[in-house]
Amino acid sequence: MRYADGHKEDVHARIVKAAACALRQDGIGAVSIPKLMKLAGLTHGGFYGHFKDRDDLVAEAVRHAASDSLLAGDKPAAEVFDAYLSKEHARHPEYGCVVAALGAEGARQKGPVRRVFAEIGRSFLRQVERRLHPDAAKGNLSDEALTTASRLVGAIVLARLVQDDTLAERILAAAKARP
Repeated sequence: MRYADGHKEDVHARIVKAAACALRQDGIGAVSIPKLMKLAGLTHGGFYGHFKDRDDLVAEAVRHAASDSLLAGDKPAAEVFDAYLSKEHARHPEYGCVVAALGAEGARQKGPVRRVFAEIGRSFLRQVERRLHPDAAKGNLSDEALTTASRLVGAIVLARLVQDDTLAERILAAAKARP
């Protein structure tokens, strides 16, 4: 049976999108190839027609998740940072920042997956810098950007960790107040 032009690319994109959500929701180690393919509405057997191995998919899914950054767009920095530090973001890691969802796990990965995490970590820092200082020279990261990025990610991680809505809201509010 012959498929329409672009079918393979569409299927590939569907797998990557499903993997990006599942990995952020459940973690890198918790998501198997059969589970990912099922989430994409496909059988396990089709996986190797799209990826050489699991790490290939994980790296691409993490890159895809990072491209969906809450820091993108042209909104003012305060508005973007407030959205990042929202209850909605804290409650839905599957659609949120991949650095906050998987950063600690990413640091323990090897090969191409680790390299992608290093790349997106640096990109996240540059995005924060660009929000704070739109006219700053490229490549320069201010201490303010490093502090702000740490506060953003740390607050989301802690708000998700504590399993207490009241405390999570306090953490997010404290991070928004930025001393």
